[in-house]
Amino acid sequence: MLQSIPSLLAWILGTSLAAVSGAVTAKSAGEFYGLMQKPVWAPPAWLFGPAWTLLYIIMGTAAWRVWRDAGFGGAKLELSFYAVQLVLNMAWSYFFFVRRTGFGATVEVVCLWLSIAITLVLFWKRDMWAGILFLPYLAWVTFATALTVAVWRRNPTLL
Repeated sequence: MLQSIPSLLAWILGTSLAAVSGAVTAKSAGEFYGLMQKPVWAPPAWLFGPAWTLLYIIMGTAAWRVWRDAGFGGAKLELSFYAVQLVLNMAWSYFFFVRRTGFGATVEVVCLWLSIAITLVLFWKRDMWAGILFLPYLAWVTFATALTVAVWRRNPTLL
C-alpha cells in the first residue's frame, strides 16, 4: 500500500496542473466575476477554490485507480478521455475570463460535460469506484454549465 502513495500523489499533482493552468490563464477572474450580474443561486467567489481543489483530488484519485488497474497500455481509451476532459477543463477559463465570450464558454462547458460523462462511464466499466469518484465532478460541471449560461444571459455586454 505504501508503494502506491507516491503514484497516487503524482496523479493528483498532475491533475492539479489543470487548475494551475486555468488560474494563470484567468489572473483577473475574481475581479471580473465580481463585476457581473449573477443569479441568486450563484456561489460566492471564495467557494470555487476549495470546491475545485477537492474535485481535482477526487479526479486524480479516480484516474490513479484506473491506471493502477490496467496501466497506460491497458486503459488507453479511459486515460485518453481523461486527458481530453482535463484540457477542456483548462480551456473554460480561457473562453470565459480571457476571451470573455459567453457563447464560446457555453459551447466549451457543454463539450467538457460530455467528455466528463464519457470518462465517467469508461472509468466505471474499468473500476466502479473510479466511476463513482467522478460523480461529484459531473454534478459540479452540470451546475457550472447552468451558471455559465445564466451569467452570460445576465451580462451580454461583458460576455
